Amino acid sequence: MSQDTDTDGDGTRVVRAGQPDPVAGQPFLPGPVFAAPYHLGQGERYYARYENPTLDAFEAALSTLEGGPAVVFPSGMAAISAVLLTALRPGDRVVVPSDGYFGTRVFVHEELARFDIRVLEVSTVDLDEVAGAGGLEGVALLLIESPSNPRLDVCNIEAVTEAAHDSGCLVAVDNTAATPLGQRPLELGADYSLAADTKALTGHSDVLLGHVAAHDAERATRVRAWRTRSGALPGPFEVWLAHRSLGTLDLRLDRQAANARALAHALVDHPAVSGLRYPGLPNDPAHDQFTRQMRRPLGLLSFELADAATVERFLTASRLAIAATSFGGLHTTVDRRAQWGGDRVSEGFIRVSCGCEDTADLVADFVAAADSLRSRP
Repeated sequence: MSQDTDTDGDGTRVVRAGQPDPVAGQPFLPGPVFAAPYHLGQGERYYARYENPTLDAFEAALSTLEGGPAVVFPSGMAAISAVLLTALRPGDRVVVPSDGYFGTRVFVHEELARFDIRVLEVSTVDLDEVAGAGGLEGVALLLIESPSNPRLDVCNIEAVTEAAHDSGCLVAVDNTAATPLGQRPLELGADYSLAADTKALTGHSDVLLGHVAAHDAERATRVRAWRTRSGALPGPFEVWLAHRSLGTLDLRLDRQAANARALAHALVDHPAVSGLRYPGLPNDPAHDQFTRQMRRPLGLLSFELADAATVERFLTASRLAIAATSFGGLHTTVDRRAQWGGDRVSEGFIRVSCGCEDTADLVADFVAAADSLRSRP
């Protein structure tokens, strides 16, 4: 495998991560290995549920970026559930973000209740205070989502993790919004870094995937064993697509962040818009901690329009905004989060995931769509 060095920049790392050494006449990234049974040989692979060379290569790439051994899963929820089910025991207590991905909250309340696992929800903005006041005593696992989805709040991961460890509590960070290029939870002390790679990491809106990286090799081995026994194995073609897409991650994140920053500046004082959140803005409540902790800005922002009908008018007026609930792809998407019922947001709250369109085009389109809301429908 091609090796990176400590001096390599993000662009070099993602282009070369997990790639084989170049061979004359061969592709840079060999095609996916589909075979489930392998011909038996001494010390060789023998069944794809245990290992697969396509998965091995992508996991090597993720390990390089995360700073710890990585295990790939068929979705982000599969990755989250693997951590929860391997780190917790019956009767344990777990803390999850009240303002994070609602699918995680559904899982812990409806599935883990069968194991008498007690769940406490804490908002991201309150987590620093709760952890510092000893509120994690007796908690087995803390799940952090920072930046949170959809409000984009952040917490001090390093300080919260230190307080959690002092209380004997493990820490997992859902790093979906940031990706390993934007934030490295393992370097901040977390025990697990996990993500829905369906989003920005693969970035083409055509792959369902997730992964878990662990600070401790034994914990990664436990997660991998759970994957093998449960059969939660991703398809090799999806993994190959993800590895192929990884090489442009640095470029995509740069353009998405530039677009989000430009949109935030253009819309923050617009009369049709309220409550705009973008941690890159100096007056955003998350700005100070965000700039200290994150390695690069986000391609996400959120704001509120008057109501659900106004959101529909905005989408009708916009040429470039696509109504979709996923995020992190090449296309700019808008999601009215209240329609799903899992987040405590207003009917007009929208999360915007900026794509890779031309910045001037995107700003002009959104401003024109917002301007149109000042006239009656």
